[in-house]
Amino acid sequence: TSLKRARPAEVTADACECKDVKFGDARLFLVERKMGRSRRSFLTKLATSKGFIVDQSLSDEITHVISEDKDAAFLWEWLKGRGLKNLPTMHVVGIGWFTESMKEGRPVAVETRHLIQVRYSLSTICLSSLLQDALEVLVEYHELTEIEGPRVAYSRAASVLKSLPWTIESMGGTEALPCVGEKTRTLIQEILQYGRSFEVEKILADERYQTLKLFTSVFGVGPKTADKWYRRGLRSFSQILADPDVQLNRMQQNGFLHYTDLSRGLSAAEARAVEAVVGETVRTVAPNARVVLTGGFRRGKEFGHDVDFIVTTAEPGRENSLLPLIMGRLEEQGLLLFQAHHPSTLALKKIPCRRFEAMDYYSKCFLILKLEGSRVQGGGQAVPAGRGWRAVRVDLVAPPIERFAFTQLGWTGSKQFERDLRRFARVERNMLLDNHALFDKNQFLAAVTEKDIFAHLGLEYMEPWQRNA
Repeated sequence: TSLKRARPAEVTADACECKDVKFGDARLFLVERKMGRSRRSFLTKLATSKGFIVDQSLSDEITHVISEDKDAAFLWEWLKGRGLKNLPTMHVVGIGWFTESMKEGRPVAVETRHLIQVRYSLSTICLSSLLQDALEVLVEYHELTEIEGPRVAYSRAASVLKSLPWTIESMGGTEALPCVGEKTRTLIQEILQYGRSFEVEKILADERYQTLKLFTSVFGVGPKTADKWYRRGLRSFSQILADPDVQLNRMQQNGFLHYTDLSRGLSAAEARAVEAVVGETVRTVAPNARVVLTGGFRRGKEFGHDVDFIVTTAEPGRENSLLPLIMGRLEEQGLLLFQAHHPSTLALKKIPCRRFEAMDYYSKCFLILKLEGSRVQGGGQAVPAGRGWRAVRVDLVAPPIERFAFTQLGWTGSKQFERDLRRFARVERNMLLDNHALFDKNQFLAAVTEKDIFAHLGLEYMEPWQRNA
């Protein structure tokens, strides 16, 4: 299925740009279907007159796809057939976002109400994907509302269902499955019977869920802060920024300042470019230091929201001074937009920790860096036109070399994999495992690599890409 074929005249020019581009961060594409050629032309001229860039052809440079088509499933099917690498980072929005942006004279922040989302339907999405999507919404909802029990239960169920080599087509297929409780079975039965989840649809339409999701999309804003703002009656970014009683910390200020870039996510190609920049910087201040990519990109993810690195050195104690040196060098190069450094508080009496969510005690820093578009190879970059760079989130952690394997295992994720592995160590092996150590009875077990840790636990080694559940 395809949208109306574009006329030759509409694709000869790459973009309709005004002479004075004001918003290089935003690159718009107006979908002609349901909008019509003449209205599309009018809206294009309106946007360019206000300093927006409007492309006439759909490409990976687009930041906002704007449509008046109410058939979301049809639109998404068409978009997915365009071969776009950056589709997951694009904002697919209704005409409401465009209208508000024209009224404000600038690109307004994309909120949940602006997005064009596919309504659950067995005719448009395979059942296994439908179940996963529903469970992801439930996990996210309970994470945002900080209800831990159901969040963990739904997350474990999602991991089990994702790992199945078959598609569930009846309730009989759920029998004897571990971690699939009564509520998950009710969800599955509802989807099998009606092709939708009424509970999930209720959550997606819930104002509190939409608001908490929007607020927590800002760097430095967690569920507690988001809920506090919600209870104050705040519902949008403009209300937060206009409220004199809301005091933003440095991290949140930079989160709003660079929101357009940070909310779009990163491609694997951009992560590789960041890896090259960080590696070069580290080698200039500590030639013998070791820099290793970790997090979702180590697990083979194609897109993520930040890039994580472990930095360490064989010199005992030297790891504590590495991060300030790295940040200083990044600042000298003009690449450091924001930094928050947390010195090490590591002490043997504190580890291992029984609380899964506890932050580890290593020296770490949370950064926003400037990534030049010229550093990104093989496409997949989302650098705003006219600026030549974009802001990216980067986290660095610096453990002692003898703790490297435990840090690498913990920071690689996924969160559910780590939770289940630690539970296995505690329940099945009577050991304690965290980002710092593996403790058995009265001793710490040494490990040089992740394989050593798996061996201590009596488990077959799992490659990073196998840990995405």
